[in-house]
Amino acid sequence: MRIALSQLTTGSEPDQNLRLLDEWTRRAADAGARVVVFPEASMACFGTPLAPLAEPLDGRWADGVRKIADATGTVVVAGMFTPAPEGRVTNTLLATGPGVEASYDKIHLYDAFGYRESASVEPGARIVTVDVDGVRLALATCYDVRFPELFRAHADVGAVATLLAASWGAGPGKLDQWELLVRARALDATIWVAAVDQAEPDAATGTAPTGIGHSLVVGPDGTVRHRAGARPELLLADLDPDEVTSVRERTSVLANRRPELWS
Repeated sequence: MRIALSQLTTGSEPDQNLRLLDEWTRRAADAGARVVVFPEASMACFGTPLAPLAEPLDGRWADGVRKIADATGTVVVAGMFTPAPEGRVTNTLLATGPGVEASYDKIHLYDAFGYRESASVEPGARIVTVDVDGVRLALATCYDVRFPELFRAHADVGAVATLLAASWGAGPGKLDQWELLVRARALDATIWVAAVDQAEPDAATGTAPTGIGHSLVVGPDGTVRHRAGARPELLLADLDPDEVTSVRERTSVLANRRPELWS
């Protein structure tokens, strides 16, 4: 299955960002991609007041993503914000396209490194997968990558790949952590991990996470198969589901677990 990671930089205007998604999806479809994955906060970048722009999954912005997916015959995965109680929002990944309609609300909120996502965002509470051409793909968002149990849960429900959308905060050591964590999660679960980050912006101020780029695709053996630089880039990768089976036959970390010892 060919996928595309669309490492771009989104701004504060949802309509402008939707036009970017249209442009990048068409480029990916022309290159043969079946699934096109955009970063977290594709609807509007962090640092923007989220509650006033949040829309429901049947709202205009999500419908715009559906039209893009339908027009290109692809499955599009993109980060948006949906309304939640008490003036908060949910940090949502919309996955939509021919035969696919699902949404994932970010489970682990980024209350770290001086930023407090939970002040404005309601956490999700369920694992989400989609089936594309008989291949099961799981969804995850940014800070989720620090929690190996989620990725093992993806493997347990039959996913052969996790699509990880991020707006990774910059800072000392953060690039090293990004690659280390993505590779570790692939090894933990013997699963493909396709991780797309927002590109590094020309200028960033404040404490809101923006992006550092360096999207990457990691095989189920933990090796990096494709990587991007810091700037906007379309990264194409062919995922082989059979490789997951092969790696699990050699490296039985899932079969050798002892969850009864700490459950």
